[in-house]
Amino acid sequence: MAEILTTAHNAKRMYRFDLTQRLVARLTKNEAVVGGIGHTNFDLWSAGHRAQNFYMLGSMGLAIPIALGVALAQPDRKVFALEGDGSLLMQLGCLATVATLAPKNLTILVMDNGVYQITGGQGTPAAGGADYAAIARGCGLPNAGWAADEADFERLVQQCLETDGPHFIGLKLDDQGPVTQTERDPVQIRDRFMRGMGAKKSKLPG
Repeated sequence: MAEILTTAHNAKRMYRFDLTQRLVARLTKNEAVVGGIGHTNFDLWSAGHRAQNFYMLGSMGLAIPIALGVALAQPDRKVFALEGDGSLLMQLGCLATVATLAPKNLTILVMDNGVYQITGGQGTPAAGGADYAAIARGCGLPNAGWAADEADFERLVQQCLETDGPHFIGLKLDDQGPVTQTERDPVQIRDRFMRGMGAKKSKLPG
């Protein structure tokens, strides 16, 4: 994806739920998806519940570190981290860690709407021009760029599924809110995901 020319400033602003639906529709091999806190995982839940989805609750900035752990533990499984731009700032150093460890099966999707939407719409540094794809490249992730529009996003996701990473896709979002909210049952979320990863057997419902 190093050939991407789209910048943060000319990428189309898209609808997070639509993008999440497009991603989930392409997952046919039990790929793992870690959804960051708030609206990112709300829309992941709404787009199509899967045992291979992990829904973050109250742990801002940890979607990428958790996805990195899953990718390292199960190198034959493709892993996607869905993280908001505000949450990424809480653990910005994780990009350098990902670059250093270089898991071939990891893709990072940064959902950038330029605000802390769930807490009242306060602006993030992205609203003032911070370019997370450029930051990712500076941390050592050459396969980092912005999706120009929905068709480009689908092309990039397919490329991530078919080629070695790590990959980083920046997504500029509009201001629409989530469709619904994730069910808040941390034990069940953990258990479902462990079963989805083949790490645990459980009698809990799917």
